[in-house]
Amino acid sequence: MENNKRIVIYDTTLRDGAQREGLSLSLDDKLKITHLLDEMGVPFIEGGWPGANPKDEQFFSQLKTETLKQAEIVAFCSTRRPRQKASEDPLFQAILAAETRWVTIFGKSWDLHVTTSLKTTLEENLAMITDSIQYLKSQGRRVIYDAEHWFDGYKANPDYALKTLKSAIEAGAEWLVFCDTNGGILPSEITNIIQKVIKELNLDFEAINTPKLGIHTHNDGGVAVANAIASVLEGVTMVQGTINGYGERCGNANLCTVIPNLQLKLGYHCLEQKQLQDLTRTSRLITEIVNLAPDDHAPFIGRSAFAHKGGIHVSAVQKNPLTYEHIDPEMIGNERRIVISDQSGLSNVVSKAKSFGIDLNKDNPTCRTILEQLKALESEGYQFEAAEASFELLMRSAVGCRQEMFTVKGFQVHCDILKGSNMPYSNALATIKVNVNGQDLLEVSEGNGPVSALDQALRKALVKFYPQIAHFHLTDYKVRILDGKEGTSAKTRVLVESSDGEKRWTTVGVSTNILEASYQAVVEAIEYGLLFEADQKIPCHFS
Repeated sequence: MENNKRIVIYDTTLRDGAQREGLSLSLDDKLKITHLLDEMGVPFIEGGWPGANPKDEQFFSQLKTETLKQAEIVAFCSTRRPRQKASEDPLFQAILAAETRWVTIFGKSWDLHVTTSLKTTLEENLAMITDSIQYLKSQGRRVIYDAEHWFDGYKANPDYALKTLKSAIEAGAEWLVFCDTNGGILPSEITNIIQKVIKELNLDFEAINTPKLGIHTHNDGGVAVANAIASVLEGVTMVQGTINGYGERCGNANLCTVIPNLQLKLGYHCLEQKQLQDLTRTSRLITEIVNLAPDDHAPFIGRSAFAHKGGIHVSAVQKNPLTYEHIDPEMIGNERRIVISDQSGLSNVVSKAKSFGIDLNKDNPTCRTILEQLKALESEGYQFEAAEASFELLMRSAVGCRQEMFTVKGFQVHCDILKGSNMPYSNALATIKVNVNGQDLLEVSEGNGPVSALDQALRKALVKFYPQIAHFHLTDYKVRILDGKEGTSAKTRVLVESSDGEKRWTTVGVSTNILEASYQAVVEAIEYGLLFEADQKIPCHFS
């Protein structure tokens, strides 16, 4: 479907997204995210609330010295306080000092909030909306008006809710944004209410002075994306949301889902095609910046979004990707993945080998040997669908093209539990012996636990030969007890996720000794990282 109608994307990751529990952005984080969004072609980036905290003031100040390619940075604030002139409200002085061309202000649409939260009259709330917008306009600012709790307000008192919009229109707001602040509205309600508002306000979108409409949805009902799309289908031309759906409580509309649905499924124009191909990369870089694990099962941009595990699925996709893929993953910068597990067949192994650059076919006996080894290891507790880096190393060993960058000849770990006045402190000391290029190295390192100490000692030994190891860092460490009935003697599976700042990879180790399992995963993580960081992959031509 093609209609080429432009939808304006408004990103609020830096403000609304930062309200997610467990997410904290430094000034440097905010600047990095701003440039990523600008490069991807996002027209509006909401930078924060100047005056609300020093960090946001520093952000707007710093941006004055930096150059963006195309994005408009937007300052965010509320309407003025009750019974106070906008021109005298200190709130607006900080907004003006940010020197952004656009300002988004939010006002109350729901009479309940006016009387309960603001503790003022309905008439004063209308005056607050009018005065705030008029003052900002008089200072040369262009205004986006966020109608907070719009849908709840309209359902409770439609006449008053409409009066708040009329006040914003008469004061000169260029955008009216419907906000589902509590995130509890359903798509059918969105459609019905927007249709009524357009009719009751007699909005003529062809007229020059008619404000345009936007939508801002939260995901408390699990339908933020659906609500945003439903709004666009009713004539809304701005969608506000966040990268990866970050936001307070259950999050905001996920722009990584909204954008491809609108552009690839409905034919709207949100980003240039080349910029759309940066969507997956941008999403993953931002997860790195905010230090949160990515959602592997996220639509479109998740690692599992185009992953195929069942043998029948793999065979079909190899013949025609349309059999099990709703779009070409490359359109949004993602990639097809063939998952390896004990449910795999020869098609999975061959396809996976191809993705690793290994030339292998079903008729080769090594292919079946790899499959049998895979199934045997998974029966012991290994899980290669979650640790593809380990499987690639296994496959390279099987076909004889695994590079030996180093050999761990042995290690010891000693732990002390020191009891202080407050709480026990665990200190570990690891000694490791490594051979690199025929040279034996013995290193010692401390850590706040045995795995940390072992990791640090190994890095300390290898960094002299491989300086790029300094860029590697562990991003996740998962332990799973495989046979709990065995108690402390149970077999343990350890998954280690690592990153060099751009690429992530996962390795696995299994043992009844948690240190041994961790050692396996940590060693393979460093080996695999070196394989890619130095771009030293040896092509495997194996007929």
